[in-house]
Amino acid sequence: MKNTNTPLLDTVHIPADMRGFSLEQLKQLADEIRAETIDAVSHTGGHLGAGLGVVELTIALHYVFNTPEDKIIWDVGHQTYPHKILTGRRNRIRTLRQPGGLSGFCRRDESPYDAFGAGHSSTSISAALGMASARDFAGGNNEVIAVIGDGAMSAGMAFEAMNNAGSLGKRLIVILNDNDMSIAPPVGAMSAYLSRLISSHPYRSLRHIAKHVAEKFPAPLMRVAKNAEKYMRGMATGGTLFEELGFYYVGPIDGHNLDQLLPVLKNIHTEKDSGPVLLHVVTQKGYGYAPAEKSKDKYHGVNKFDVATGEQKKAAAATPSYTEVFAKALIQEAERDKKIVAITAAMPSGTGLDKFGKSFPERTFDVGIAEQHAVTFAAGLACEGYKPFVAIYSTFLQRAYDQVVHDVAVQNLPVRFILDRAGLVGADGATHAGSFDLAYLTALPNFIVMAPADEAELTDMVATAAATDEYPSAVRYPRGNGTGVALPEQGRILEIGRGRIVRKGERVALLSLGTRLEECLKAAEVLEQQGISVTVADARFAKPLDAELITRLALKHELLVTVEEGTSGGFGAHVLEFMANNDLAGNGKAIVRTLCLPDVFIEQGIPQNQYEEAGLNASGIVNTVMNVLDAPVSKPQLVC
Repeated sequence: MKNTNTPLLDTVHIPADMRGFSLEQLKQLADEIRAETIDAVSHTGGHLGAGLGVVELTIALHYVFNTPEDKIIWDVGHQTYPHKILTGRRNRIRTLRQPGGLSGFCRRDESPYDAFGAGHSSTSISAALGMASARDFAGGNNEVIAVIGDGAMSAGMAFEAMNNAGSLGKRLIVILNDNDMSIAPPVGAMSAYLSRLISSHPYRSLRHIAKHVAEKFPAPLMRVAKNAEKYMRGMATGGTLFEELGFYYVGPIDGHNLDQLLPVLKNIHTEKDSGPVLLHVVTQKGYGYAPAEKSKDKYHGVNKFDVATGEQKKAAAATPSYTEVFAKALIQEAERDKKIVAITAAMPSGTGLDKFGKSFPERTFDVGIAEQHAVTFAAGLACEGYKPFVAIYSTFLQRAYDQVVHDVAVQNLPVRFILDRAGLVGADGATHAGSFDLAYLTALPNFIVMAPADEAELTDMVATAAATDEYPSAVRYPRGNGTGVALPEQGRILEIGRGRIVRKGERVALLSLGTRLEECLKAAEVLEQQGISVTVADARFAKPLDAELITRLALKHELLVTVEEGTSGGFGAHVLEFMANNDLAGNGKAIVRTLCLPDVFIEQGIPQNQYEEAGLNASGIVNTVMNVLDAPVSKPQLVC
């Protein structure tokens, strides 16, 4: 249900509808969009703080520029809820992150106003430069604007793109949304005045004349004259770094002040002959909503909540989350081993390393959104005999795959990778699903890859990784809570490459890797009721495989089904290869089926429903078994 106290917003269906508004009307519109965003997210949950911080900036961009012809590329996309409200999606804003609803990020197939899709950070400037280059090839005249947060600027990719843009000199606008005050000092009247001045046509014309006059000087004097103005502006505004990268720097200005934003953006828009421009705006995450402003994380990501109090509606979990179990296990190991250090890439709370950091602040490193650096930094620590645990979401480790291969695997360095959010992740959708790590890690020589079936095994695997100094290793586990099994007082060191039989049967074998084991046991119960005797095994290791266990299952059962929370090319593929090479399948021997994520990107939804869609719940496993056993098969089949 819409907010009822939004008279101006009710008249805005697309950005063009507000371009005739007065300044005072735009300020009122900002208040209404902020209220609408808060109300919508209170019903759906999602990312709140970042969006509240860019309400005025969003209005100013759509007011000054002719979107969607002028293209705005939002970095990450979790700051775009106000953008979605303004661009024809207000009637669906309360479906955010719901099955079949609006994405929590930008999607090109959702709206022509979403110029580029992104769930990972630091891609906006590269994409914008590509679009600007395409525009120039086509002889176009539209603007291309990248909006990037200061956190995303910590990634090397952003600076790679800026370096390239500066060297090409193409018309491109980058807006640095400095929402942690991490770069700029507090802004005020003087910085606002300077920003208007240096973005204006008279100043640029004067600068242009001065440049040509300077070129008449002898070379040494010319260099001095050119640099003097640039460095004086850098001293006044803090933009020397960006100037050195080839950008014309403007700012910092108050990103919540439309009196400052509008004239500066209009000046920048007017000066189409210039090359790349960087506008530095200072904003506050959670701005305009007191509970968010007071919160440590500024309500970056929230559950459903009460608007009046800000209290989030989160039911108490009966069991601990896998993230919590990992943090506790790593702290226990670090108490016994001073060589253990922990590294994360801007996700300390998401990976549980905030808890580790409270116990061992000097052994905790948050390197920012810099996964590549995190991996090679860990490799350097491993070279010197330390035991680095790199805790990164599975989907984010993809960004550092070359470093995993070249800097860790090739050198056989014992870096321990902790892959949170492995498998499907619910409302965050395909961009955040940890679908590929089993395939991309098991392909590497020297790697040990583990996946616990429950939280007790996770504790054991953290201990196993800590004790493994000969090879790099990885432990992957899903988002969410454990099964409720009792946790050991101390993790046990597992035998590398050794699985276990959980339930004994005769006709069918289910070989599970990871937390689908519970669903395998449920499936076994259903099959037993139909007279089909089932063995259930927990592989524990995707690499190295338990050759003895697989051989026993293949020789003593009519059908072997592997089950994993990853794409094809992972655990099941390696089992198939092993069985084929060892003559354990076909020719009258075991039939094999591999259950893994289908060859599609699974959309946002409720995790249970996502796994049902993938056929990785108990009913999907039962159906697979029954389809094989009921089929009129003339000879055993080997199927991937």
